[in-house]
Amino acid sequence: MKWLKVAAISLFATAILVACGGNEDTSSNDGDNGGGTSGGEEVELVFWEFGNTGYDVLIEEYVADNPHVTIDLQNSDMNDLHDNLFTSISAESGAPDITMIEEGQIERFRSAESSFVNLYDHGASDVEEEFLDWVWRNGENGDGDFLFGLPTDIGPTVMFYRTDVFEEAGFNSSPEAVSELVSTWEDYERVANEIYENTGKLMTDSAELVYNARRDQATQQYFNTDDELIMDEHPQVREAFDYTARLLEQGVIGEIPLWEPEWYAGMGNGSYATMLAPAWMQGTIKDHEPEEGIWSITTMPEGAGNWGGSYLAIPSETNHAEEAYQFIEWLTAPEQQLKAFLGYGLFPSAPAVYDMPDFLDYEDDYFGGIATAQIFSEAAQAVEPIYKGRSYYDVDGEVKEGIDNVSAGSDSQTEWDAALERIHRVLDRQ
Repeated sequence: MKWLKVAAISLFATAILVACGGNEDTSSNDGDNGGGTSGGEEVELVFWEFGNTGYDVLIEEYVADNPHVTIDLQNSDMNDLHDNLFTSISAESGAPDITMIEEGQIERFRSAESSFVNLYDHGASDVEEEFLDWVWRNGENGDGDFLFGLPTDIGPTVMFYRTDVFEEAGFNSSPEAVSELVSTWEDYERVANEIYENTGKLMTDSAELVYNARRDQATQQYFNTDDELIMDEHPQVREAFDYTARLLEQGVIGEIPLWEPEWYAGMGNGSYATMLAPAWMQGTIKDHEPEEGIWSITTMPEGAGNWGGSYLAIPSETNHAEEAYQFIEWLTAPEQQLKAFLGYGLFPSAPAVYDMPDFLDYEDDYFGGIATAQIFSEAAQAVEPIYKGRSYYDVDGEVKEGIDNVSAGSDSQTEWDAALERIHRVLDRQ
């Protein structure tokens, strides 16, 4: 069930959530995905979302300019939303007109193209250039001729770090100095040992975050685009596993499970130096270390990855595909993405936002008054597109189990071989 930890990630940026459900008065079961209404006829769209997006405020703005449209925003737990969506499209009944799909969960629905509207049929190619290429590609099918959803926010990864721990170890703690100090993964390992020797503190308390960071920089991961397992012959995932295992064996990183009380406590007690994590982790850190100026942000060694983000898709049950598309095109446009960023911290997938004055001028006193938005935008533009495959989380969970076992004292080669055996058994059953 390791994938649940990944799925839980987006929830930590959320407020209290309420139960979701379909609305059969506005979603038909006749499979009409092209029609829509015209001439100002009143239209109600049911919109399923998870998390604290601020879309309710933007919806008010849209409806004020389009008074014939009513949008029923229904918020739920992220896992519940995806489970309910899967159930409704399987039954061909009860799906909303618009739904959010988390970027990792989109693999779950790729084999159900007929259950969604192809956004290319509604002119999505006209706005393709507004989005980061790797984000757009992830919303397509394998052939590139079907678009499941328009991208909303993303989760570019950076290195959060504690200035006090770096200073205690004798290092300059400015973002520029730390970026130069830890520009490669070899540097990260060296500095981890120096920090431990000089302070007795860990480089990070979660081996999973180290593995995730290395894995997400790989040009290929677990599967090729034909959904064939490539771990046996492709070296980058193995390198990520071996690197993480080596730091565990050296005793310079910990293995406290993410989202556990000890893991949260570490953010505030200074027991470790860095956290390799996405943009949305800012709020979590602030909640558990209220003092300003202790944590700062800089680039991650050797590039960046992406962890999180969502798409807006239109299930094919809708009678109002055209109106639904017009709304999601508006909602994901750069102007609205900037508002979602400034109001709710959703990091934009539209690079035009990165040049807007309000974005460039954004600074965060909590992180020492640095231009955090610019750091994250640099990371976002460094991400390479990766095909994950529908069994991604199953495989990832088995690799993480191997890392857990290494942390408990098992041999890394033994655990890699055992993980491969488990993975082959899991895939054979599918």
